[in-house]
Amino acid sequence: MEDTQVARTIELNDGTRMPVLGLGTWKSSHLPRTSIQGAVEAAIAAGYRHIDTAYSYRNEVDIGKALQAKMQQGIIRRQDMFIVSKLWGTHHAPEDIPACLNKSLSDLQLDYLDLYLIHFPVGLKKMDDELFPKKDGQVLTSDVDYVDVWRGMEALQASGKVKSIGVSNFSILQLERLLALCKVPPAVNQVELHPYLVQTELVEFCKSRNIALTAYSPFGSPARPPELLRGDTDPHKLLEDPVIAEVARKHRRSPAQVLLRYHVQQGVAVIPKSDKPHHILENTKIFDFHLTEEDMKALRELDRNWKACTGDEVKSHPYYPFV
Repeated sequence: MEDTQVARTIELNDGTRMPVLGLGTWKSSHLPRTSIQGAVEAAIAAGYRHIDTAYSYRNEVDIGKALQAKMQQGIIRRQDMFIVSKLWGTHHAPEDIPACLNKSLSDLQLDYLDLYLIHFPVGLKKMDDELFPKKDGQVLTSDVDYVDVWRGMEALQASGKVKSIGVSNFSILQLERLLALCKVPPAVNQVELHPYLVQTELVEFCKSRNIALTAYSPFGSPARPPELLRGDTDPHKLLEDPVIAEVARKHRRSPAQVLLRYHVQQGVAVIPKSDKPHHILENTKIFDFHLTEEDMKALRELDRNWKACTGDEVKSHPYYPFV
């Protein structure tokens, strides 16, 4: 038997531990509302202890209800859970950073978060409650420097309302700038990763600087509506890839389990989204098999730099990360 042991948690650079498997909860607003509360309750029942959300997902009230229900049933205590949320781009001004966190905490019915991330390096104008404020069809960006936003994140951590702080969708250059100019290094960079988007340089950079990685859209975000798919260079059919199917067949696993194992075996955390209880459970069964070096090589060779999530609306901004 090959050694299948991979750690169930990752130690962050500030000493806290993050469960390597989490539940992603972003769902396109184009899709019918399913019960996110039901999905989170099913996930906790299936053993998930890491839940990923964000101010912009507009689902934190439902997640809060799920957490409360499971705590009242005695299934979990607050300290058993690792809850992640994210600061949205409309809240990059100094006074808006704590306001965004407080809204998330209040909706989640929590008094602290385990990890708080800058969702995207590009700031947006603040207009009412708009997530993507627009004028004449153009998204209105702001010129707040993400280094200044990070200083606001450091203040939140000092306040005790967030245990760890990190970023999402940051490039190597942006991470280097944070590391050079700021006191607290980011604990995590949460980015899109899968065999069609291997990002070797970014992964190696983060490892070399002791910044943990969390992979979002590990299945290529297949549930996006057709108008959000990006033609022939879109990873939404990743689960149907014949190479992945062959590796799955060999291990008697599903393609989804292979795609999740691919990350955890590299010490990368992963946050698959599902609202189907049988998939939520299936996605936990990734700790009792091992991909060979040959399997890993075959998966990495599928790399074609295909992104599901591009943030095209702000492509012209100097802080756009995917250049």
